[in-house]
Amino acid sequence: MYWKKLNHDEIKSTIFKALAENVNYREKPILGIPGTYLDTEEFYDDAPFLKDAPYMSAMIANPNHIGCHTLGDESLSIFKGTQQIEIDLIKICAEEIFKGNKNEQDGYVAPGGTEANIQAMWIYRNYFIKECAAKLNEIAIVYSQDSHYSMPKGANLLGLHSIILNVDENLREIILSDLENKINNASKGGIKYFIVIANLSTTMFGSVDDVNVLGGFFENKNLHFKIHVDAAFGGFIYPFNNPQSLFSFQNKYITSFTVDAHKMLQTPYGTGIFLIRKGYMNYVKTEEAQYIPGKDYTLCGSRSGANAISIWMILRIHGSDGWKAKMSMLNDHTSGICNKLKEMNIEFFRNHYLNIIAIKSKYISEKLANKYYLVADSYEHKPKWFKIVVMPHVKKGAIDQFLSELKMEQNNL
Repeated sequence: MYWKKLNHDEIKSTIFKALAENVNYREKPILGIPGTYLDTEEFYDDAPFLKDAPYMSAMIANPNHIGCHTLGDESLSIFKGTQQIEIDLIKICAEEIFKGNKNEQDGYVAPGGTEANIQAMWIYRNYFIKECAAKLNEIAIVYSQDSHYSMPKGANLLGLHSIILNVDENLREIILSDLENKINNASKGGIKYFIVIANLSTTMFGSVDDVNVLGGFFENKNLHFKIHVDAAFGGFIYPFNNPQSLFSFQNKYITSFTVDAHKMLQTPYGTGIFLIRKGYMNYVKTEEAQYIPGKDYTLCGSRSGANAISIWMILRIHGSDGWKAKMSMLNDHTSGICNKLKEMNIEFFRNHYLNIIAIKSKYISEKLANKYYLVADSYEHKPKWFKIVVMPHVKKGAIDQFLSELKMEQNNL
């Protein structure tokens, strides 16, 4: 896991060189592109600070990264300079973070993890239909009750059946007997093809599914399945804190990943990442997009090149060693809070490699939870859990004050 750290001048030079390789709306007679730079009444392209602001310059230049550039298609070549930045970004994520073999993965920067998860379901649905002559009612999406709401959303959009697996209340692990029963019943009911979602950090608990157990279960039953990993939260922290992570493209069970840069990486919202082994993107190629060189393979279509640039800049300013150190520090801070909770005999759930702590609600008053903006597992029913997410903005003083007030509440019980 290694990518080179660049200094600010190197990053600035690379981005401005890429922008210069794009065709400039101001300099060329571009008549047919239904897009342009940002409105100059509000966004000044000649502001003095822009010469030192590569991301803001990219925002104003407004490159459109429609398509999937890792496929090697032409795909609006007027933006080829900044598209190359996105290609390099996908390679870092696929090959360095998730250990993919060189040039064996595709991907793109999506508007968020929700689209990236649905993109995977869409691909596998079409794969089963085309390669296995599957009927729509023979395909199901399999995910745990702790999974992100993009799973039922995707099932609804794609017309697929959901199989929702129960988890242990305290361990947040999929109950294997429930997996066995529900898959057996689904098979008896005519389901033959399974799109399986493995969580690399659930949103509420930071729980991690055992991807090898899931893969082994479906393999041993000789069922048709594909596994997508929802690493929207955990993808930029878990692999750095756990060197023995099973979540990589070296794992035969895994075909694709979702990662969100706008969580741990602190990029602007709208910077999800979809990664998949080569050979699958063509199952969602939109042939009707004939006015776009290279066609389109994504749900969103047009998307901001500046968003891809923002992710690349942050990964490059830290380098792999710097990013590992940053994630290790967050993990240490999280462990410190957990140690204090243990001293107070407060029940909580936390994966050792992640920065989410879910505390049982019976230990926290609603007043205290609201004061510190803790997130509940439900806002329609009485919460069972409140979560803390230890992000870079969470300072020691705020943590200490929270723990002090929590201890006072416990003493007053």
